[in-house]
Amino acid sequence: MLVGSYNSSLVVFSFIVAVLASYTALDLAGRITTATGKAVHWWLAGGAGAMGIGIWSMHFIGMLAFDLPIPLGYDPKITTLSLLIAIALSAFALWMVCQKTLPWTRLALGAVVMGAGVASMHYTGMAAMRMSPGISYDPMLFAASVLIAVVASGAALWIAFQLRRDGEHTRKLRMGAAVVMGAAIVGMHYTGMFAAQFPLGSVCGAAHHGVSNVWLAFVIIVVTIAVLSIALITSILDLRLESRTSVLAVSLAQANQELTYLALHDNLTKLPNRVLLEDRLNQAIKTADREGGSFALMFMDLDGFKAVNDAYGHHIGDLLLVDIAQRIRDSVRGQDTVARVGGDEFVLIAQIKDPSDAAGLAAHVLRGIEAPVHAAGHELRVSGSIGIAMYPGDGHHHHELLSNADAAMYYAKASGRNTFCYFETSMHQNVHDQLQLLQDLRKALVRKELVLHYQPKFCAPRGPVLGAEALLRWQHPTRGLVPPNDFIPLAEKTGLIVPIGDWVLDEACRQMKSWRDAGHRDWTISVNLSSLQFGHAGLVDTVRETLARHKLEPRYLTLEITESTAMRDVEASLATLERLSGMGVKISIDDFGTGYSSLLYLKRLPATELKIDRGFVRELARDSEDAAIVSAIVALGQTLNLKIVAEGVETREQQEFLTKLGCNSLQGFLLGRPMNADSFVEAAGHQAVHQT
Repeated sequence: MLVGSYNSSLVVFSFIVAVLASYTALDLAGRITTATGKAVHWWLAGGAGAMGIGIWSMHFIGMLAFDLPIPLGYDPKITTLSLLIAIALSAFALWMVCQKTLPWTRLALGAVVMGAGVASMHYTGMAAMRMSPGISYDPMLFAASVLIAVVASGAALWIAFQLRRDGEHTRKLRMGAAVVMGAAIVGMHYTGMFAAQFPLGSVCGAAHHGVSNVWLAFVIIVVTIAVLSIALITSILDLRLESRTSVLAVSLAQANQELTYLALHDNLTKLPNRVLLEDRLNQAIKTADREGGSFALMFMDLDGFKAVNDAYGHHIGDLLLVDIAQRIRDSVRGQDTVARVGGDEFVLIAQIKDPSDAAGLAAHVLRGIEAPVHAAGHELRVSGSIGIAMYPGDGHHHHELLSNADAAMYYAKASGRNTFCYFETSMHQNVHDQLQLLQDLRKALVRKELVLHYQPKFCAPRGPVLGAEALLRWQHPTRGLVPPNDFIPLAEKTGLIVPIGDWVLDEACRQMKSWRDAGHRDWTISVNLSSLQFGHAGLVDTVRETLARHKLEPRYLTLEITESTAMRDVEASLATLERLSGMGVKISIDDFGTGYSSLLYLKRLPATELKIDRGFVRELARDSEDAAIVSAIVALGQTLNLKIVAEGVETREQQEFLTKLGCNSLQGFLLGRPMNADSFVEAAGHQAVHQT
């Protein structure tokens, strides 16, 4: 037998190529698994070519490492056939490991087919030497090589299937697995080589007409490195592109989710907005129709929210809204929907079985709203008005339900606020009238329909005239003279009271300047401030600018604020009143006795007078308790060195009683009704003549 030898460098290189080919195969299996569409076929074809060339290259490098004491060569056609066998079995292996499942029966069958293919490639490559006489093989070693090929193929298939998905440690595991698989492939090859026996006198038929060993070794080494490198680089670049695409897809999905959330939720309170509310309302209608159930739609509006916004700014108002929204959410069940549909407007969809249950829920929500809110060091108080519409009784679609609940809410406001009302058909007309009146009121300033009447203030008991209180009137073009009680609350609710109040202040100061220039230098003018106007941040500047515009000394102006307004936020009220008093404007506490003043704060107010509410004056002759209260108010005012004004004097008995108590000045129909400026001057002149 001819004795062969091995080139140790080529043996080592054959092992390196086997490991590199194994790693490439494992990596490409991962790419094929994650690919979609036509890319799967491209990756499978490219992977089969790269993997087949790698395995075939290892085989031939191992054969080139083998040397006999005779010239050797390889038949090109048979060599090419062995390469095609390697590529075909690689395609089969990659296809198998990229299936969704790999049961043991399929794994065993695949191991046998692939092992037979590897053995066929090897022994076909050996046949390319065209030895004469032919190569004989040791049966035991031949069987061992085939067995090694089958076992190695099975192990390779199982490892590739397990490591086909990219993970945190996948690349490290693939590297270790590639070493094991490479060793198995090399072991099969050299076992087959050891099984080959070459009789003495053997001749290689491909030695002179085949490919030379030197040229073949060079080509195989260069091509193998190039193909496997290109395959790995392409795989790595594709993986990075896939990772970036995945990150972009996740970011895009998150952005879409956030945009969807923002489109359906209020940015401040995070409650559903009007768009999502309508969808939930339509779903509730469909569910109620399908199951024969019912639900309540509650439209709620905050009472006094605009005053907070005007007094403390939008930042504090936003904090208040967030707190109130959370309270409303906490007051209902998880399956109910709370939405914000406007500045201080909220809507609640409540699943209830009986209409009476809506009353209990509405009362519970109102109790939560009216509790004090602490925001940025301020104690804020608001209340709520709730309108309730029931489905299916009060509407058949969401627009009708919302409209009816809104109408009931306006009725609740008109009923005194901090309450709730069920919808009734007659409310629509009331709401329509209110809306029409509001539209007309917005135009009243521009059309100069607002006028001031002046009610005289007399030195007790009968004069002389000390000045006048400016009272707002609205001369409507079709309704005639609209009573203040019909439009002042509407102006306060909508915020129109602020520009209207500014006009009243301007017109009153203009008229007072005219009277002063006419010689009435002992008169003063009193102007009432609403709570919204008093809480407005620009009040002090408005008063200063108005006085300067009409060149009127501050001492001629008295600003009247109600006791409840002054006590709403004592520290803020004190700061505002001190600034007004500091410029010389007089301060009067109106409707005194109807609020809940603390004497501790009352004595700190820079007021010059107290006005006794007409409610106490009205019952003086019949109610001893009212007489006692008035006496106490007068005594308190005198103690605090304040002038006392009594309004609502309509009888001589009231006039005499209040004078005896010590009231400084009186107002009322007995002494003088509200009148226009010209009539006021004429009436004051008659009164002066009468006194003379």
